[in-house]
Amino acid sequence: MTMLCETCSKEFERTACPHCKEDVFRFGAYCYLCGGALAVEAPAGEETGEDDDFSRRVLCSDGACIGVIDERGICKVCGKPYTPESE
Repeated sequence: MTMLCETCSKEFERTACPHCKEDVFRFGAYCYLCGGALAVEAPAGEETGEDDDFSRRVLCSDGACIGVIDERGICKVCGKPYTPESE
């Protein structure tokens, strides 16, 4: 079974939850079945380190989150899409 994002029509990624061991869609940082945190994997070729340019970071538009927005427009912490009007 595949599931498409209603905003961008991209297929949601599937992953195995490390807590309940179920195969789930990755809608955010947490499993929608058990609530456990899903493992966050860095995309291939992307390294995190001291050379990060903090001046180019876009903060999550959810006022309760401390995450930054990735290249796909999704918060790396809470998994919500960036909405500029929320600022």
